Amino acid sequence: MEYEWQRVARDLEQRINAGEIPSGGRLENERELADRYRVSAGTVRRADRDLRERGLVETLPAKGTFVV
Repeated sequence: MEYEWQRVARDLEQRINAGEIPSGGRLENERELADRYRVSAGTVRRADRDLRERGLVETLPAKGTFVV
C-alpha cells in the first residue's frame, strides 16, 4: 500500500527525471499541487519534504521549491 504523499512524490520525481521540470525549475506552489493531485496541502508538504530529504529539490523561504 502506498500513501498519497508517496504517490505525489513519485509523480513529481518522474516529472523531474523526464525533464518536464528542469534543473533549476520551480515546482508549482502548495495550493496548485494540492489541486493538481486532489490532495490536502499537508500531503503536498510531506511529499515535498521527501523530495528534499532525497536531494531532488530545495526550498528557498519566500521563493519556492526548485529542482536541484
